Amino acid sequence: MASVTFNHVVKKFGDVIAVNDLSFTIDDKEFLVLVGPSGCGKTTALRSLAGLEEITSGEIMIGDQVVNDIPPKDRDIAMVFQSYALYPHMTVFENMAFGLKLRKMPKEEIQRRVDEAAQILDIQMLLNRKPRELSGGQRQRVAVGRAIVREPKVFLFDEPLSNLDAKLRVQTRKEITKLHKRLKTTFIYVTHDQVEAMTMGTRIAVINHGVLQQVDTPQNLYDKPANQFVAGFMGSPAMNFFQAKLEKSGGKLFVATDTFKLEIPKDKVKTYEAYDGKKVVFGIRPEDIYNPEYSSSGIQAAEVECKVDLLELMGDEIYVYLMSGDHDLVARVDPRSRYELGENVKMAFDMSKMHIFDAENHPDNPVAVR
Repeated sequence: MASVTFNHVVKKFGDVIAVNDLSFTIDDKEFLVLVGPSGCGKTTALRSLAGLEEITSGEIMIGDQVVNDIPPKDRDIAMVFQSYALYPHMTVFENMAFGLKLRKMPKEEIQRRVDEAAQILDIQMLLNRKPRELSGGQRQRVAVGRAIVREPKVFLFDEPLSNLDAKLRVQTRKEITKLHKRLKTTFIYVTHDQVEAMTMGTRIAVINHGVLQQVDTPQNLYDKPANQFVAGFMGSPAMNFFQAKLEKSGGKLFVATDTFKLEIPKDKVKTYEAYDGKKVVFGIRPEDIYNPEYSSSGIQAAEVECKVDLLELMGDEIYVYLMSGDHDLVARVDPRSRYELGENVKMAFDMSKMHIFDAENHPDNPVAVR
């Protein structure tokens, strides 16, 4: 078992910086998810840890050992790829045992490890089949089994569920989460799917353009995003954003867009009053916009005039796409609510759940004000 540390890691491909000054630590036995949009550098970071990419500068440590110059086979890690990378001419047993045979491990130990992994993954009945005889989900289990038998210090997963259908992805991510609890080993998991990240990781590292944006627990990332990128990336539908200014008037503080002006709750005034007159980004999540008829008592809300542009009926909720002036926004509302396309409605914003981002000093990626 081991922790993993990235210490000012940089990886360049020519003039392109894929990973830019990456520094953070993954604790021993932790399940950390690297998440970000396609091309953000998360897979390059994982491949660098595995030794499949040579870093340009910095240090990568597994436990107390710097592994920059250690070959991949000697890093005591196991990787599960997006494509599963199974040998088509070998049986499931032979695929799982192949790495152990290369190490010249005794046959009895190989048999024990393969049998144990097959039992954990419930694939005992598949050991004599070839990969072409397996479903996508079964192949994925075999790829995980091949990693388990090595009993590595660290497991690396590179978008292992992306080739599965939606239902199987849900089932398999639960299995991987249970596997982590059973093996009590360090897991590092790469995905672009923020739902996978939220449901699987003990902590999440958000990356964009090769730069680490924030590392935190799933709930803290959602409730307290460090900047506008994190706030917009985590959550589906994404957080609504509005260019705005903070304005003081009559002893009160308001957030003002070119369409509406909303009072900031009294308990938040001290946090934001230093930004009076400055450019900010006002953010509010879709679930914090609702029909006032179905509001809970005690919520400090402000109403905004909107026009219904589109409805998506989800069964347990409705996504209502709205226009407020020139602004698009989306609300997740109670399925009992009734709307008509083109209807003018008043929507309540729960101001206790709002987010303010500093666009004055950080125009490219406004940071959260707290």
